[in-house]
Order: sequence, then structure tokens, then C-alpha cells
Amino acid sequence: MTQTPEILCLTPKTFNHALTVLADSDPDFAEIIAEFGQPPLWQRPTGFPTLLQIILEQQVSLAAAKAVFNRLCNLLSPLTPENFVLLTDIQLRNIGFSRQKILYCRELAQAIVKGQLNLTKLETMEEMTIRNELKQIKGIGDWTVDIYLLMALLRPDVMPKGDLGIAIAIQNLKSLTARPTPTEIAAIAQQWRPWRAVATRILWHYYLGEITVKAKVNQV
Repeated sequence: MTQTPEILCLTPKTFNHALTVLADSDPDFAEIIAEFGQPPLWQRPTGFPTLLQIILEQQVSLAAAKAVFNRLCNLLSPLTPENFVLLTDIQLRNIGFSRQKILYCRELAQAIVKGQLNLTKLETMEEMTIRNELKQIKGIGDWTVDIYLLMALLRPDVMPKGDLGIAIAIQNLKSLTARPTPTEIAAIAQQWRPWRAVATRILWHYYLGEITVKAKVNQV
């Protein structure tokens, strides 16, 4: 009988180990850590609220999505799929949901309520199975799955190649003449396996650090 392989997730110990490995293998990463310090683990709880929040974050700023999510939490407690499907479109529009995000979040909630999706069971599944299951839900694509795998399930080797912050960070860091495409990002990221999720956090840390530095310079 073939034994099911253990599914690895990041821990503080493995995260620190991966940071060391990546800094030793990529001088650019070593410079980022030296200048900005170690990146946070950026962990989120598993489950419906987190996945809903990631859907809200699609193609908008994190601050805007967070504001809508906070208003939802104030309106609905606890934030469960069963409670969410009871909200009207008017209630959701009043707290900042777009028509598209209402549709996507309803699809997610209804799939869970109907038993078509079990997020708890997904936690122990292999990445491709998780990806296939979540992408059955309208409005959930690779970026959303990548962020959930990376931040909620703490999988170590996931990179959201469609993430704008990652593209800008790689372009600046590697002195590219153009912003890399998702295909180009996937190719570049091969060198960071099996710790692409940790490389992602380093790149986000760099991106956010550079924004802070530029903002301070512009204020002078």
C-alpha cells in the first residue's frame, strides 16, 4: 500500500530556515532582509471569512477590501456561510460590495451551505486538488487560490504569479525593462523552489518597504 505523503505547511522554524536558504542563494533577497528586516509570516485563519475577504481583495486595494470586510463583520456576527446567504443585495451594496463581489461571495457561501465545498477537508488535501475544488466556484481563480494556500493553509511552495505587487517587486529587484508577465514570473520563481511562498513574502516585504521609503522622500 502506498503511504500518503505528509503535506508540509510553514511553521516559524521552517519559515526562518527558508529565509536563510533564500538569502544565501539570492543576493537580492539577502539585501532586502538586510535593509528591511525579515518579512512577517502574514498568516490568516482558515475558513469562510478569510476566503471571502480574499475575494473582496481581488483587483482593489487591501485597505478598501479591509474596510468592506470590517463593515460586514459589524453587520453580521458570526460571519458564517449560513448567515451570509440571509443578507440581501441591498444590505451588501450599502456596506460596499459591488454586484460582482455579491455574486462571487454568494456562490461561495451557497456551495458551503449545500455541502458542495468543505473547507475543513480541503486543509489536508494536496495543492492541485484544493485548486481544482476552489476553482469550481464562480469568481475564484488562481490568484484567490494562491493567496488562500499561501496565507491560510501556509503551503511553502506557492507563488501568486498574477499578483501586481509581486510583478512590480521583481521588475525593480531584477532591473527588468518591463513588468514581467505571470508566465515570466513563474519561470523566474523556479529558482526559489521549494520555498516560493517564502520568496513571495520577501517580495511583498520589499514592495511595501519601497513604497514607504518613496512616500517619505516625497514628503521631504
